[in-house]
Amino acid sequence: MNKRLWGALSLSLATSIWGSLYVVSKYVMDFVPPFTLLWLRYIIAGLVLGILMMLFRQHRVERRDLMLLVWIGFIGYFVSIGAQFVGTKLSDAHTGALLTTSSPVFTVLLARPLLQESLDVRKLIALFLAMLGIVMVIGLNPGGETSLPGSVFLIIAAVTWALLSIYVKKASARYSTLTITTYAVLFAVLFTTPAAMMEIQFNEVQLFANNLVWMGTLYIGIISTAVALFLWNKGMDLMDAGVGSLFMCFQPLVGSILGWLWLNESLTWGFVVGAVLILAGLIIVNWPRAEQNYS
Repeated sequence: MNKRLWGALSLSLATSIWGSLYVVSKYVMDFVPPFTLLWLRYIIAGLVLGILMMLFRQHRVERRDLMLLVWIGFIGYFVSIGAQFVGTKLSDAHTGALLTTSSPVFTVLLARPLLQESLDVRKLIALFLAMLGIVMVIGLNPGGETSLPGSVFLIIAAVTWALLSIYVKKASARYSTLTITTYAVLFAVLFTTPAAMMEIQFNEVQLFANNLVWMGTLYIGIISTAVALFLWNKGMDLMDAGVGSLFMCFQPLVGSILGWLWLNESLTWGFVVGAVLILAGLIIVNWPRAEQNYS
């Protein structure tokens, strides 16, 4: 299996897992406040990844590269996800989903100056189809409680996630996916701790209210964080950042399907059309080029 196929599989699995995060976290956050849950995610994921990193002896990092890993943990796992929380709270769920999943636009644009990746017609067509598909899947929801501050925070979340994907690509030139993911998550623990401690002062944490709460928290920490972040970072290592970022479009797709199956949410014809457009964009951008057939 070639690198592109492995990359596509890794990114598809990562974003599909994050699609399930909507269903699980929606339940868990009735008992555990958001930044406390984010802190628990990183604590659990950091323990799992840290053990694996030590077992595989991939813990050595040059001192000059520590700031790059700190930056990935800060800009991607703290600022991006934190801004998504704040923006969604100030706005509505539809606007939150729509703006935060627009990160492929910023990744494609930023990958050109930061990674010298090409910006060809095929990539632009795929990006247009994928973004149009997201609008169809999520819907514009013009009657939602949108706000300028909320939208600003959501755009910050999208831009910083794009930066995460780009800097993970840079770090991959020197370190394994396991090393990058583990260190970034551990640094994210440090950044989220103050926010979680402040939140606990004003909110009750009912982590052991019932079995579903703590089991859901473990799922979020191990599967949706440790496994999914590893897969995302691995996929970004194997593909161009601009191409790989388009797989983020799977997240609302899977989230909508699981919401239909488990939360009795309705699916419309707009969802079906949007799903076709997203898949079409991904097929176009990953279709082998003619010259590759003769190499």
